[in-house]
Amino acid sequence: MPLLEALNIVKVYPNGVRANNNISFSIEQGEIHAIVGENGAGKSTLMKMLYGLETPTSGQITLRGQPVSIDTPHKAIELGIGMVHQNFMLVDSFTVAENIALGREPRSGAALDRAKAIQDTRQLAETYGLQVDPTARIDSIPVGMRQRVEILKALYRGAEILILDEPTAVLTPKETNDLFTAIRSLVKQGKTLIFITHKLREVMEISDRVTVMRDAQKVGTVNTRDTSIPELARMMVGREVFMVVDKPPVKRGQPVLEVKDLTYANEAGRALVNHVSFTVYENEILGIAGVEGNGQTELIEVLTGLRNPTGGEALVDGKPILGQGPRKVRENRVTHIPEDRLTNGVARDGSIADNLIIDRYYRAPYARSGLLDLGKVAQNGADMIKQFGILAPSSSLPVGSLSGGNMQKVIVAREFSSSPRLLIAAQPTRGVDIGAIEFIHQQLVNKRTEGLAILLVSADLQEVMKLADRLMVMYNGEVVAILPNGPDVTEEKLGLYMLGAARQTAEEMGAV
Repeated sequence: MPLLEALNIVKVYPNGVRANNNISFSIEQGEIHAIVGENGAGKSTLMKMLYGLETPTSGQITLRGQPVSIDTPHKAIELGIGMVHQNFMLVDSFTVAENIALGREPRSGAALDRAKAIQDTRQLAETYGLQVDPTARIDSIPVGMRQRVEILKALYRGAEILILDEPTAVLTPKETNDLFTAIRSLVKQGKTLIFITHKLREVMEISDRVTVMRDAQKVGTVNTRDTSIPELARMMVGREVFMVVDKPPVKRGQPVLEVKDLTYANEAGRALVNHVSFTVYENEILGIAGVEGNGQTELIEVLTGLRNPTGGEALVDGKPILGQGPRKVRENRVTHIPEDRLTNGVARDGSIADNLIIDRYYRAPYARSGLLDLGKVAQNGADMIKQFGILAPSSSLPVGSLSGGNMQKVIVAREFSSSPRLLIAAQPTRGVDIGAIEFIHQQLVNKRTEGLAILLVSADLQEVMKLADRLMVMYNGEVVAILPNGPDVTEEKLGLYMLGAARQTAEEMGAV
C-alpha cells in the first residue's frame, strides 16, 4: 500500500487555466521521490494541493490507504506532511530557535520559554544531523543554514513526509552535498521525501524514483536506477535535448569592459571586492567561478550601478560607468540579467509587454511627445513572446503570472534586444528548467559569436566551464586566477582556486 497517493487529480483555475490534468502518482514509505518537469508543467500546483495551499477541482488524495481532505497547511501538518518552499518562510528578526518553535512555543507561564526552545532545537538538530545555531538571528546566517531551519521547523511539527521545493536552487556545491547527507539521514530514520528540482544530475544522485510531468500531465514514473539524464530530459521536454552548445571558435576582439583596481567595502569597512582588475573583450564570454559569497554579487552590483564603489574604476569602450546609477550604465549599452529576478529583474504586477520595455520606455520608438505609444509596446511584446518562446497567450498578462522559466525568458528577451555592447549575466539559468537552460545557453553563445562581450557569473561550475572562453576565479573578494578554458581546466583544478588553496601570480593572470 502506498504511503501517499494522488488519484486523478484535476486543478482548473477560475481563469480556465488547467494546471493539473488527471494526474495520478504514489509515494512509498521511506523513499526519496523526485518530481521533475519544465516550468509550468504543474509540479508546484500538485505539491500545493498535497500541502493544503490549493484544493483539487476533482480527484482524491489518500494517506495510508484512507481518503483525506487537505484544505489548509494546518491540516497537512496534522497529517504529518511538511513543505519547505523555495522562498523561505522565516522571520528574519527572530532567532533560529524562535522560528522553529513559532506557533508551538514552549511556555513558562504566559511567556516563551526560550531556554526550552533552544534545548529542543539543539536536540532536534542533533537527532537529524542538521546543524544550526539556535541563538543566531535568521538575517545573520547563510542560506544553507536557513534551509536547515525550514526543515527542522517542519520536523518540529511532526512531519513524516517532507516536500522540498527546488531545495538546491540557492545552495553552494558544499551546501548541496550537506543537504543530501541530511536527506539520506532523514530517510534512514523513517522519513519520506518528495524532491522537486530541475537539476537532473541531482535527481540521479539522490532519488529512488522519478515522476516526470509535462503540460499539466504525468508523463511517467521510473526507477532512477533504470533511467538516465538524456531519457529524463526527453520525457520532460517531449523531444531530444542536446546538452552540448554549438560554440564556434572566434577570435576575440577589442576590449569592451576594463576593470581596474576595483574595491567595494561594506558599512563595517570589510572589503567584499578587493582590488579586482580584469578585461572582457568582444566575441568572448568571461566566466566567473567561485563559491557564492566570495564577492561575485557585490562586483556585479557595482558594475551595474546598484552599488557605489569604494575605489577603482570600470570603463566600457573607454567611458567610466561607476557610481552613476543603473540608467546611466544602461545608456552606455550595458545590459544585466540579475541574480535575483524577483527583486531586480521584473515588476511582477506589470504586464509582460511593460516589463520588456522597462529600461527604454522613455525613448523612441516607445515614447512620443512624452507619451507611451501603446501600440508599439504591445507589438514589441508580441514579437518578443514569439522570438524567445515565452509561454504566454498575451503580452498583457502580469509577468508575475508566469512560471519562473518564462519569467527568466522575459528578462533575457529584454536584455538581448537592446543592442548591448556588454551583457552581464548573473546566474542566468538559476531555477529554470532544462528546456529553458538549453535555450538561454545557446542565446548567450550566439550573442558572443555575433561580437558581444559577456561577463557570466554562475554557481553552476559545469555551466561556466561549458560556456566561457576564459575563466576568472574569485576567492574572498579577490581574483585568484584567470585561465583560458580548455581540456586541461578541470573541476578539481578550479576547486583549488575556489577554496583559496591555490593562487596565480599577477603576471600569470595578466598573460591570459
